[in-house]
Amino acid sequence: MPAIVGAVKVNSIGNSSIFNIGDVFQMAPNSVAKTFAGAGSFNTGDGLRINNHQSVTNTYDTDNIDQVTIGNL
Repeated sequence: MPAIVGAVKVNSIGNSSIFNIGDVFQMAPNSVAKTFAGAGSFNTGDGLRINNHQSVTNTYDTDNIDQVTIGNL
C-alpha cells in the first residue's frame, strides 16, 4: 500500500545493508568476506586452556576472486 513519507535522514549504511522506502517485491543483500585467523582465534567458552606454541596463519592467496556475487539474487 503506498504511503507518503516525509524527510528522511540516513547517517550511515553498512556494507551488506538495504535501505528502502516504498513498496518492494524482493530484497536480497549480498556480501562476501574473507577472514584469516590463527589457531584458537574463534574459541569461545568458559575455562578454555589453549596452547599455541607456534601459530602461523597462511594468508598467501593467488586468486583474485574467491566468490563471485554478480547475478546472485
